Amino acid sequence: MREIFLTFFYVGKAPFAPGSFGSFAGLVVAYLILLYFPLETLFLLSILTAILGVKAIDVYEANGGVHDDKSIVIDEVVGIWIAISLAFGITEIDPSYSWIIWICSFIFFRVFDIWKPSIIGRIDRNVKGGLGVMGDDVVASIFAAISSAIAYGVVLKFL
Repeated sequence: MREIFLTFFYVGKAPFAPGSFGSFAGLVVAYLILLYFPLETLFLLSILTAILGVKAIDVYEANGGVHDDKSIVIDEVVGIWIAISLAFGITEIDPSYSWIIWICSFIFFRVFDIWKPSIIGRIDRNVKGGLGVMGDDVVASIFAAISSAIAYGVVLKFL
């Protein structure tokens, strides 16, 4: 059961770019959630999933699992959910009205998660266990949300 959760229903077992596949799967699930529930639900679900993810990763690593194993993508799912919910919250736009924010959130989150600038990289290198695995993605998602909101504002200014 833990493997299903950590790999987000085995999406993390993709033969290449499991983080991108995990982020995209999270994006699709976020869209489905937002069809039926308010934005706050996605945000609260991301917090709950992050807490459960930290604990599950700690148990996985304590049982001999590799730190930040590439197949673990629950952190990417949490990251994309936070990026989407914060970006839409900042811009105060209904998620069904702007594909720009959906696309920007995905792209910016992947860029910050892969590139790991500034504090994101320090968390990735220095924080151990589940908190380290989840922490860098949470901070990357905040950077992505802010960048997405700015990009949306720039696009609106020129349209």
